[in-house]
Amino acid sequence: MKRTLVGAAMALAALTAASGAEAKGCIKGAIVGGIAGHYAGHHGLVGAAAGCAIGRHRANSQARQRDQDFDQRGARPVSAR
Repeated sequence: MKRTLVGAAMALAALTAASGAEAKGCIKGAIVGGIAGHYAGHHGLVGAAAGCAIGRHRANSQARQRDQDFDQRGARPVSAR
């Protein structure tokens, strides 16, 4: 239990040190991945790392899709100005 808490604290510290743009989707993915990894053989840290990577990928995919939708309508998103 102590090892899990130390790992969670380290993961939380790493996530808070990341900037907002880099952490988009990572926090939710890390939480879900950490819980799933813990129950799937006590691999919470590996699950958190994988969840973070998957969460960032999905957030980036959604942002690209949103930008394409705006471009097709002829409007530009605020971030592209």
